[in-house]
Amino acid sequence: MTVLKSTGQTENISANRALWAGIIFSFLFSLLIWVIRPWLPQIDFLPDQGASWYYWQLPEQTVMGQITAWSFYFAHQAFTWGTIYVAQRQGLKYTKGVHRINVIALLGTAFFISLHLLQTAVWYDGLAQDTSIWSSQWSVIIMLVFILHMENQRRGIFWGKKIGFLTETGRFLRKYHGYIFAWGIVYTFWYHPMENTLGHVVGFFYMFLLMTQGTLMFTRAHVNKYWTFVLEIMVLFHGTTVAIEQIFTQGYDIWPMFLFGFAGIFIITQMHGLGLKNWQKWGFLGLYIVGVLVMYSDRGWVRLEEVARIPIIEYASVFVGAILIWIGMKITSYFRPKGDTGKVASAD
Repeated sequence: MTVLKSTGQTENISANRALWAGIIFSFLFSLLIWVIRPWLPQIDFLPDQGASWYYWQLPEQTVMGQITAWSFYFAHQAFTWGTIYVAQRQGLKYTKGVHRINVIALLGTAFFISLHLLQTAVWYDGLAQDTSIWSSQWSVIIMLVFILHMENQRRGIFWGKKIGFLTETGRFLRKYHGYIFAWGIVYTFWYHPMENTLGHVVGFFYMFLLMTQGTLMFTRAHVNKYWTFVLEIMVLFHGTTVAIEQIFTQGYDIWPMFLFGFAGIFIITQMHGLGLKNWQKWGFLGLYIVGVLVMYSDRGWVRLEEVARIPIIEYASVFVGAILIWIGMKITSYFRPKGDTGKVASAD
């Protein structure tokens, strides 16, 4: 039987085993959402009002719906930030096993996931009643952009080429990204009620995996390049799934933008961190080009610009974000007490 060491520094529980437990839990809970939702009270939603409208909300707000959504969100956010803070202040080292704080984070996260299902069943509404749908989408975009930024030193940005300007700001992000990512994930998690549309279920499964990643800070599983790649590339499947679903629910036919947009980021950046051989990289590029030619020979070449939208937004955001972070770092350096380097353990 595995026993936690009293020091709380390094545990005998394998981080990989904890990761697989989190993946299995994520899958089973997503399946639970799919199965249980038809048994819960059904909502008579208002008619869809366009791209800026979030469809899955009560026709009229309820006091308890908003109180529970916001209070549970703040509690979840405080818990997640608290575990990151404790882990960093303990000066933990990266190990093959989990630390005590990882166990606390895993159990607490499972609790809040279960609480959200209960909140949906009883009060339904999430944060969507009070906030814009764009705030939820941009919280995820910011996370994806910051990952590109942080990984510049390992795999580069454009076909393996590293951008020197991103080095200093990348170090800042590796130090503090846990707090930023935790906000984006937890906020998006409580924005949506636990509906059982395909897009919702895949989205919640994705969020559960991201939460699992966060709970495994300061373990080798957290920095496994293949696992982190899976988390990055899953947005391709989630985004494309939601977009295909919108064809039938809202009449929007923009799914190739998500498919080829995120696939383009894979070709330009992500695959260069996987240790692939050159012939494999050129093979993926060839498949991508063939796919685009086949799609738009039928779809119409006038719509080819769809392919570039997401990459342009993400790469432009990387450099804009780097400039803003750099300015912030220079400003705060003037107010830092002498001798205070501001160093804190990194949770990358």
